[in-house]
Amino acid sequence: MNYIPTNKVSVLPVIHRATLKDITMTAPRVNYAHVAPHTYKALLGLEKAMGESSLEKSLHELIKIRASQLNACAYCIDKHTSDAIALGETPRRIFALSAWHETPFFTDRERAALLWTDTLTLLADKGAPEAIYREVTQQFDDRELTDLTFAIATINAWNRFGVGFGMQPAQ
Repeated sequence: MNYIPTNKVSVLPVIHRATLKDITMTAPRVNYAHVAPHTYKALLGLEKAMGESSLEKSLHELIKIRASQLNACAYCIDKHTSDAIALGETPRRIFALSAWHETPFFTDRERAALLWTDTLTLLADKGAPEAIYREVTQQFDDRELTDLTFAIATINAWNRFGVGFGMQPAQ
C-alpha cells in the first residue's frame, strides 16, 4: 500500500500576507515554496505585479477560474471561485463559465478574454491562430492584451504547481 502523508502548509511567506490572501491547503507532495523559495518568490512577484494590471479584477478572476477548469486544478478553481464571489461575481455566471461560449451571460470583452484564455491554455491543440488574435484585439488594446496574456500565463504556472504537486482545497 502506498501511503503519502498529507501536510498542512501555508504557501505564502509572511512578507506577502499584506498583499495576498493567506492560503492554507492540503499538499500531499512537495512544499515547493519551501524547497525553491527563490523561484517561488519570483512567481509571487509576477502575481503581485498582476495586481497593477489594466484588467478589471472581476475579469482577472474569470480568467483564473477558466484556465483552472481547463487544467483541472481543483485548488485554484476553489480559491478563485471564492475570490470572484467576494468581488461580486454571481454564482450563475461562475456555473456557466465552463460553457461560456454557449451562454448569454458574458460581455463581448469577457468572451474575448475567455477565448484568449482557452487558446493560450490549450496552446498545443491549435496554436494561437491569427483569426483568434484579431478577434481578441477588437476588445483589448496593446497594454490590456499584454496584461491579459501575462494573467493567463501566470495562472497556468500556478495550475502546474497545483496539479503537479497534488494540492487540494482545505475542507
